[in-house]
Amino acid sequence: MEHHINPRFDRYILRPDKSSARPVTSLAQQWAKRYVQNLQGGSVGAGEPAVGKLTAVGRKQSRVETAEQLRQSLRLACAGGWSKTEMLLAREVKRQGLDLDLINPWQIAADAHQIYERALEFYADREAPQQFSLAISREIGRLRQTHTAADPRVLGFVNLQFHHTGQLLLEQLPDSERPQLGYYFKVIEDNLNMPLQRSYEAAVARDSESPELLAVQQLLPVSSEIAEKVCWRVAQLHPNYRTLSGLLSQPRANLSSAIDVEMFQVYLWVCLLEGSIAAVQQELFPLCVFLYPVLGIKWELVRQMLSLLQEEMQRCLPADSHALFAPYFQALSEMFSPEVFAKGDGREELSIENLGNYMAG
Repeated sequence: MEHHINPRFDRYILRPDKSSARPVTSLAQQWAKRYVQNLQGGSVGAGEPAVGKLTAVGRKQSRVETAEQLRQSLRLACAGGWSKTEMLLAREVKRQGLDLDLINPWQIAADAHQIYERALEFYADREAPQQFSLAISREIGRLRQTHTAADPRVLGFVNLQFHHTGQLLLEQLPDSERPQLGYYFKVIEDNLNMPLQRSYEAAVARDSESPELLAVQQLLPVSSEIAEKVCWRVAQLHPNYRTLSGLLSQPRANLSSAIDVEMFQVYLWVCLLEGSIAAVQQELFPLCVFLYPVLGIKWELVRQMLSLLQEEMQRCLPADSHALFAPYFQALSEMFSPEVFAKGDGREELSIENLGNYMAG
C-alpha cells in the first residue's frame, strides 16, 4: 500500500550534519524513528518471538488473522470504550458545567473506529509503526483541532475513548501477541495526547538555524528517557501514592505517568517554537483541570513533576538552550501553584487531570 507524507514536512527543518552528506530529517520523522528504536531495543515484551525467527509468510498470516479478528470486534470495542469513558467522566462533567451539546459521542466513536481500522491495516500489511506515525499524524492533528475548537476539555473524552477502545482490543489477544500491535496503538495515543502535529508545523515555520528549533532537536531523541527518569524519581519520593492506575511504581501507573511527562515536554516545545504560552493556557491547563481530579493526581505531584522535568532538561541542554525554556516553566509554575489551587476550596485535594493522557484503566 502507498502512503503519502505531508509535503510540508519534506523541507529539512533541522540542522544538517556537516560531517556527512546525509539529509537531515524532519521533526515528524525524528519522532517516528523512536518506534523503530524501541523495537530494536528488544522491548517487545516477554514471550514475543523475535521477528527474524519467523518466516515472512508465517508472520504475514499471523498479522492478517489477528487484524481481521480485531476488525470484527472493533464496533463493540468502540461502544465499550465510550461506556467506560462516560462513566469515568460523568461526575466531573457535571461539577465543571461542561456543555454536553459540545460532546458528540457518535462522532467520537466513529473517529476511533476509523483510526483503529487504519492501525490494523498497517499492522496486517507489516508496515512499520514509524510509517504509520507519519501517515496518521496529520489526520489525528485535524481530529484534535476539531474536537478542541469549542472547548479543549472535549479532548479528554476523545483521549479516553481511544485509550479504552485500544485496551479492549488488546485484551482479546494472548499476552505474546499484544506488544507488537501495541506499538501501533501507542502511535495513536501519542498523537492524540500530545500536540505533535502542531509542533511539526511550528518547526516548519522556524529557520533551520534558530536556537529554539535546535533546542527541540536536542531534546526529542531523549524525551522518553527524561520522562522515565522523572517518573522514577517521583515514584521513589512517593512510594505509597496511588492514582486511578495504581501505585506510581506499578507498570500501568508508571506508563501513564511517563505519557503525561512526555506530553508536558511536547507542549513546552510548542510554546518555545511558537514563542507563546497559548498552547498551555488554551489547551493543556483546561484539560488537566478537567481530568486530574478523576485520575487521582494531586496538584502537588504535578508541581514536583515540573520541577524534576526542568532539572532533567537542564541536564540535557547547554545553558543557553535551557534558558530559552525558563519563561514557560515559570508560567507553568504559576498556573499550577498552590495560590491557584488553594486547599481552602477543596480542590487541592482533588488533584489534576492527566496531562497528556491518562490511561489508567
